[in-house]
Amino acid sequence: MQVYLNGRLDEVARLGVSPLDHGLLVGDGVFETLRVYDGVPFAWRRHDERLRRSAAGLGLTVPPGEELRAAAEAVIEANGLTEARLRITITGGPAPLGSERGDAPPTVVVAASPLGPPPPPAAVVTVPWSRNEAGATAGLKTISYAENVRALAWAQARGAQEAIFANTRGDLCEATGSNVFVVHADVLRTPPVSSGCLEGVTRALLLELAGRLELAVDAETPLPLDALVRADEVFLSSSTREVQAVAVVDGTPLPAAPGPVTERLARAFAELVRRDPDP
Repeated sequence: MQVYLNGRLDEVARLGVSPLDHGLLVGDGVFETLRVYDGVPFAWRRHDERLRRSAAGLGLTVPPGEELRAAAEAVIEANGLTEARLRITITGGPAPLGSERGDAPPTVVVAASPLGPPPPPAAVVTVPWSRNEAGATAGLKTISYAENVRALAWAQARGAQEAIFANTRGDLCEATGSNVFVVHADVLRTPPVSSGCLEGVTRALLLELAGRLELAVDAETPLPLDALVRADEVFLSSSTREVQAVAVVDGTPLPAAPGPVTERLARAFAELVRRDPDP
């Protein structure tokens, strides 16, 4: 596998990050994951903007957009990829053994791997831990993913493919790597950004598509956690999942997976991908 690290493109076995990198030591970093279709990163502009927002939230510096785009294209080409997952990671770079940063420049990594077809309908479970909607990293896409790793392992041990968090108020928030949508009484709902969820790129695109399809939408009202089991339809969204129907919540089958609204949005999203690589 060819990976880009700090201006150098090489085989991953010949590259190395400092053992003192702040991302390794304390999880100080941000990242973006993009879906590559036919060799082209999808929605580059939106992902680049969110990467910079996340970095600004942590006080990190991001290389110019054209530099990152060139690195991404070089990685995709070097690995001969067409359908892929592309990840851009920025960390605080080498630093002392503590929370304070050093004076070294950030570490920049761009990597990609093949990606298969979209996953089938999922089983999800709600987990006994909450997202802190008022935390310092709420809404930022940081590399501090230990909480997600723990929750996903907990879900998988119970036969589920994704874990769902409430926030500290007990409202529905998000999954470990995706946003959550519910459909109830023909209204499409998703937790507001104030819930502490990440403002997903695919989430935003789906809300825009729902408007064009003249669907009834509510993305401003907090949702109770039990909205999941009371819903007519539930689906997850992310760059790699696209639109993934949920079939089972906490062991309870849902009425439809995918339901009609989920199917309409999935078709509209697929058409958008074909029509515009950078919407």
